[in-house]
Amino acid sequence: MSLSLSSPPVGEPVTLVEAKAHLKLDTSDDDALLGTLITAARARAEWHTGRAFLSQSWVLRLDNWPEMVEIPLPPLQSVQSLACITADGIRTLCDPASYRVDTASVPGRVFLPKKPNNLRKQDCLELAFAAGYGDTVPAALKEAILQIVTDLYTHRGDEGALVSPAGQVLLAPYRIFKL
Repeated sequence: MSLSLSSPPVGEPVTLVEAKAHLKLDTSDDDALLGTLITAARARAEWHTGRAFLSQSWVLRLDNWPEMVEIPLPPLQSVQSLACITADGIRTLCDPASYRVDTASVPGRVFLPKKPNNLRKQDCLELAFAAGYGDTVPAALKEAILQIVTDLYTHRGDEGALVSPAGQVLLAPYRIFKL
C-alpha cells in the first residue's frame, strides 16, 4: 500500500491574524516565522489525529483488490477516480456506477466492483480521493493548532513535546486509532 499527496491544501485553517491575536502580538516582525509555525502546527495536528483538515487530494495504491477499502485519511469528501492496472501495465478507469462510496463513515469506505482478471501483483488498484473538512474545520482543531503555534513560538529552540497537554485534549476526540 502507498499513499501519496497529489494536491496539497491551499491556505491554512488558522490565519496569521488569528495566530497573532492568540499570541497577543501587534508587530509584524515575526510574520514569516508565524506562517511557518502555523503550517507546522497544522501538519503536526493532522499527523496526531490521522485526519486531513483542509481539502486535499491523495492517491492510494493497493497490491490487492478487496471488496471494500477504508480510506486511511478521514474525512473522505469524494472519490475522484478508481482504476485497475493489469499485468500488462494497462490502466483502466472503473465506471463510478460500479462502486459505492461511503463518506458518512469514519474512516470513509469504498465498496469495489468485482475483481478484474489479470491484475498485476503490485499496485493493481489506484484510488484517487479528496479528503478534509474543507472550509469547516472544527473549532477544537483550530484551537489545538493555535495551542501548538503558541508552544512552538514560546519555546523556540527548546526541546519538548510538540503537542501540549491542552492541545492533546483538544485533538483527542478527533484521533483515529488503527487496530
